[in-house]
Amino acid sequence: MASSVPSSPSSPSPSPSQWSSPSAPAGPSRRIRVGSAPDSWGVWFPDDPRQVPWERFLDEVAGAGYEWIELGPYGYLPSDPARLLEETGHRGLRVSAGTVFTGLHHGPAVWDATWEHVASIAELTRATGAEHLVVIPAFWRDDKTGTVLEDRTLTAAQWRDLTSLTERLGREVRERYGLRIVFHPHADTHVDTAENVARFLDATDAADVSLCLDTGHYTYCGGDSVELIETYGERIGYLHLKQVDPAVLATVVAEQLPFGPAVARGVMCEPPAGVPALEPVLAAAGRLGVDLFAIVEQDMYPCEPDRPLPIARRTRHFLRGCGV
Repeated sequence: MASSVPSSPSSPSPSPSQWSSPSAPAGPSRRIRVGSAPDSWGVWFPDDPRQVPWERFLDEVAGAGYEWIELGPYGYLPSDPARLLEETGHRGLRVSAGTVFTGLHHGPAVWDATWEHVASIAELTRATGAEHLVVIPAFWRDDKTGTVLEDRTLTAAQWRDLTSLTERLGREVRERYGLRIVFHPHADTHVDTAENVARFLDATDAADVSLCLDTGHYTYCGGDSVELIETYGERIGYLHLKQVDPAVLATVVAEQLPFGPAVARGVMCEPPAGVPALEPVLAAAGRLGVDLFAIVEQDMYPCEPDRPLPIARRTRHFLRGCGV
């Protein structure tokens, strides 16, 4: 277990506070930085023969016009900080965040194992110059097979464990690694619908826990992203940009498909073909007047290796038209 903040690299990425000068306009084009992630290249696992090699992902995400990336599943990109900085740096890429999966609703018994997992990812994330760690709660059913792993509804005690331990995680990650955790509501987890997201936010301290609003997952679970931003604006610390195909979603709901098969069926689609409309989401985020990352994540696992790059280029062009 690491006990101190790792040293910063010799040429760290600029922090969000360096993005714009105090006199710069505060519109979306100045306050929101767009990036992409391995998810948009069909990458869900550290190693899978159906996924593109990490070198190809880095080449193509840079070629599509993005400057910011997430680390994706730990172990997919190089885990040696020096090599990772070299590989991203010579392609003109910078890292916005790392990602961890947690099951903190299981209570204090899982804390030590959770922290061991989080610490290694937090250390690498900090070494890249990033300032955020995306925290995703555990699935209540297997995202491939649909096997029910536990009850989809938390008890009151489990809610207390989830919220109190997530706050602890936020404090520990900030104190030890200088990172801000952003909690990511996700389909097929216990924090999914508007009701559950509100319950989570109301039970956690803004000083310790911010929200990663994934527009696709929130819509998939029936939420309104603009309404969430307008209601809980002070809690929005990070964005994932994603759209849902409403026709496919209707069949997913009718058949009660788990998330993995739903993605394979094409429930997450290329903007601007789906919902929610991203222009009003970005406009609402821009009105918050804070610096935010907006990372494109079009889940496409599995997908043909030549499919992601053209989509990424078109999506980047579309987002420029949205002012970011």
